[in-house]
Parts: sequence; C-alpha cells; structure tokens
Amino acid sequence: MNLLEERLAKYDLPQKMMDLDLYPYFREIDGKQGTEVLMGGHKVLMFGSNAYTGLTGDDRVIEAGVKAMRKYGSGCAGSRFLNGTLDIHVQLEKELAAFVGKEEAICLSTGFTSNSGVIPALLTQHDFIICDDRDHASIVDGRRLSFAKAIKYKHNDMQALDKILKNCPHNAVKMIVVDGVFSMEGDLAKLPEIVEMKHKYPNVVIMVDEAHGLGVFGRQGRGVCDHFGLTEDIDIIMGTFSKSLASIGGFVASNHIIMNYLRHQARTYIFSASMTPASTASALEALHIIQEDPTIIENLWDVTNYALEEFKKAGFEIGETESPIIPLYVRDLDKTFAVTMKAFKEGIFINPVIPPACAPQDTLVRFALMATHTKEQVDRAIVGLVKVFKEEGVL
Repeated sequence: MNLLEERLAKYDLPQKMMDLDLYPYFREIDGKQGTEVLMGGHKVLMFGSNAYTGLTGDDRVIEAGVKAMRKYGSGCAGSRFLNGTLDIHVQLEKELAAFVGKEEAICLSTGFTSNSGVIPALLTQHDFIICDDRDHASIVDGRRLSFAKAIKYKHNDMQALDKILKNCPHNAVKMIVVDGVFSMEGDLAKLPEIVEMKHKYPNVVIMVDEAHGLGVFGRQGRGVCDHFGLTEDIDIIMGTFSKSLASIGGFVASNHIIMNYLRHQARTYIFSASMTPASTASALEALHIIQEDPTIIENLWDVTNYALEEFKKAGFEIGETESPIIPLYVRDLDKTFAVTMKAFKEGIFINPVIPPACAPQDTLVRFALMATHTKEQVDRAIVGLVKVFKEEGVL
C-alpha cells in the first residue's frame, strides 16, 4: 500500500455504515422515476427526487428524446465550440433566454459545470466573488477555481453582506453568487435586499442559481428572479435541466456582452462534449409543457403547502423552507443515517444530508415533492416518518 492509499484507507465511514446496515447511498431503482419507484422488486414512495414537475416519466418528454436520437444519433462527438452544435441546441438556448428574460443563453453538459466553469471564466485576480455560505457545491468549486478574491457571508445575513461590499474597493468587480432556492434547506435567497445593495455600491454583479427555482417559482415556473420581479436587476441567471426539465444539462443566460465572452472563454463549455440530442430535445419538450399546462405548478404548490402544514402539525422541525424542499432536521449524524434507512424499510425514500452538504449540527433528511404526488402519499409518508423519528428519539 502506497502513501496515497494509506491516507485514503483512513476514510472508513461508508464501511462503518454498511456494517450497521445504515448505508443509504447508491440504492438501485428498477424503472422510471415517479412518485413511486421499484427497488428490488418492491414499490417505494419517492420523496428523494428533484423532479419537481414530475415530468421525468412523461411520455411526451420520452418520445421527444427518442425522436431526437433517431434524427441526430446518440451523441455529438465533440464540443459546442467545434463540431457539436445542433440546431436544437440553438433552439433550446433561444427559448430559455426568452423564458428567463435575458438576451441570450448557452447550454452546457451539466448544471454543475455551468457554475464551476462560468464563474472562473468571468473574474480576474482583481475582482471579488462573494457567496452565501450555503451555496451549492458547484458554486463553491467555481469560486475555488477562480483567481478572484473569495469571501463568504453567513447564510442570508444581509448585514454581513453589506459590510463586505462596503469594505471592498469601489473600482473592483464584486460578483455576488447565490442559490435562488437553497437546495438542502429549501429557503430563498433574499434577492430584494441583495438587489438594493447592487444599487447602493458600484460595480456589483449578481448571479443567481435557479436550479431549484425553475419550474417551481414565478410565472410559468420562470424562477425566483421572476417571483420577486427582479429579473432585470439580476445580471446572470443559471439553471439546470436535471430537475424540473426532466433531462440533464445546464444553462447560463445574460446579455449579449457576457454571453459572447462565455461562448469563447468558458472552459467547461468549449472543452466539454455537448449535450446529447436526446437530453436536449427532452429538456426542450419539458420547457414547452410547463408553459402550456399551468396545472403542473398549481398541483406542485397544492401538495407542497399541504405537506408543509402537516409536517408542522406532526411536530417536525422544518426550518425556514418556502419551497417543495422540506428539511426534516435530525441534528445527529448517526441518527440521520438511521432515520433514512428505517424510513426506507417503511417504504419511504428520502435523502440524508450530512457534512459537507450542511454543518455538523444541522444534519437532516430531505423530503422533496413533485407535482404528481398526492396528498394521500404525503399522509402515508408522514405516518412512517413519525414512527421512525420517534424510534430514534428525534420527534
């Protein structure tokens, strides 16, 4: 065993959880993702998905992907920069830009690389990148890859953000990057206050990650920026297709000047293979569906509001969530694993959230809703979760 292997071998948390039959990762699903999934031949209620619109198994989305594969093949065999641009890539970009209220957009192969590649492409060593300390890992990695000076502020602490901006040089670019909806806790960024600071201090730029806002908030699901009526004040909007748009990939939208630069300088765009035809066409079809069928988002909020109220009645600690993401706080690492796996045995799929996805004292299980969930399914889940939370002494 060499030195590297010796060091890595000390990481044995997965093995410990496996020995206790509490390992919650890489659980195999046997078919389509929906409100119920087959796992090992058994049906399990799925409350661990990000498919807020419930379109991942929709026949229209599937057929759009199949048709695209028949027309374009299975892949593009190159980057968008060279031989990998299809007409449907361009169509999706144009429709996304119009949807989120920006001049132009580019599509990247994943949501993660949309953040991790775009952020470092935009900033120099003379600039500042300012992030909420609960921003998504893709923003964190983009910050790490950037030459800009990085500063974090305590979650949604606007006084802390104001102090940072006040102390930054006025002639430097200061880019604030935040999740519109925070992916683990389900609460929203305080965009109205952030926009006020943009107008208070010079050279402030705002980038909002709409991964969990798209298809959920705003008119026709246009996102949190639209929800607050602040689209024009937000300089850059990022989003992903792996959630409400039932596919995989990501996009960034802004004005012509910024997008022209990114098309030629964002490394994860020009050096990554382009989105597959099937994933592009599927995302495009999902985008059409959510604009044409308002009942999808209406159903999502109906079941979300019902679940929020029922969890509160049952005595769960759910924090400040305002979205279909409902954190059920456990605040103990071992009990978080125990609750997750006991819930699974009760037929409920939820996800554990542990460091580095949260602070050690904030471990939780994440309960997420889709437009296709029923109130009866929520009721069944709450009954099972009350049982396991009480068994672990959390509730």
